[in-house]
Amino acid sequence: MDISVVVPLLNEEESLPELVNWIKKVMTDHQFTYEIILVDDGSKDNSWQVIQELSEIHPEVKGIKFRKNYGKSAALHTGFEDVSGDVVITMDADLQDNPDEIPGLFRMINEENYDLVSGWKKKRYDPISKTIPSKLYNRTARALTGIKLHDFNCGLKAYKNEVVKNIEVYGEMHRYIPVIAKKAGFSNIGEKIVQHQARKYGVTKFGLDRFIKGYLDLLSITFISKFSQRPMHLFGTLGTLMFFAGFLAAAWLGGQKLYFLWNNIKAPLVADSPIFYIALTSMIMGTQLFLAGFLGELISRSSSDRNDYQIEQKINL
Repeated sequence: MDISVVVPLLNEEESLPELVNWIKKVMTDHQFTYEIILVDDGSKDNSWQVIQELSEIHPEVKGIKFRKNYGKSAALHTGFEDVSGDVVITMDADLQDNPDEIPGLFRMINEENYDLVSGWKKKRYDPISKTIPSKLYNRTARALTGIKLHDFNCGLKAYKNEVVKNIEVYGEMHRYIPVIAKKAGFSNIGEKIVQHQARKYGVTKFGLDRFIKGYLDLLSITFISKFSQRPMHLFGTLGTLMFFAGFLAAAWLGGQKLYFLWNNIKAPLVADSPIFYIALTSMIMGTQLFLAGFLGELISRSSSDRNDYQIEQKINL
């Protein structure tokens, strides 16, 4: 099979028939073999009934229904488990992603050998309350992850099948699938400018709180990507530096006290200096950070996947 299209959705009964017909037209025009996997993330409207009707009309349509709303990451992860196409396309169900972009994304994966291609909605039909925070968020993500994408959260993406079979999307980490893929060894990541459609039906399922959660998730995924296997490198380094700085400050105060006593100069109490409390706090915090790194190392070394490595090929084994 050429292409699997995974569509997570929540309360999108109005857009589903149009979306499926649009995808089918594109696939037929380009003679792709395909499947469409619609993942209903606990919809409260008639989305599941619509999916059942569409699957009866179009045998290429498959459906997965959650008992409750788990989130977009869970929907994508579940869809990825069942895909069989050589190239996997993800897109949103609200018709803001254009299915006409599928052939271009397929070509970049199949012919240009990208592991993952992310869409970039360069021209967006969203209010400024979404576009400005999105630009700031994407700029921060580029700086922290080193992945040069303009639109990390674009739902329209393409993957090699082996990519989605070797990554785990959890929590709300769907925004950072490129980061997860890079951590798994799939570093050939590309970008394609795609057309953004104005929302035709319903309302957005994401509020402004997604930017706060997005930044928190960015910090989490950055830490996990760089230090999950070696937490002592971060906490141990910070702890050592803080302890050493506090020790030097305390040693300077002690040396000053001895100098005054040696020269029969009335010396102030060490505890009267604010530097004493700064030094003491620094040494305590340094010790705590070092212990946090040590405990992190113990947890990491006892993890069941500590030796779980991505092996691409073997010869004569």
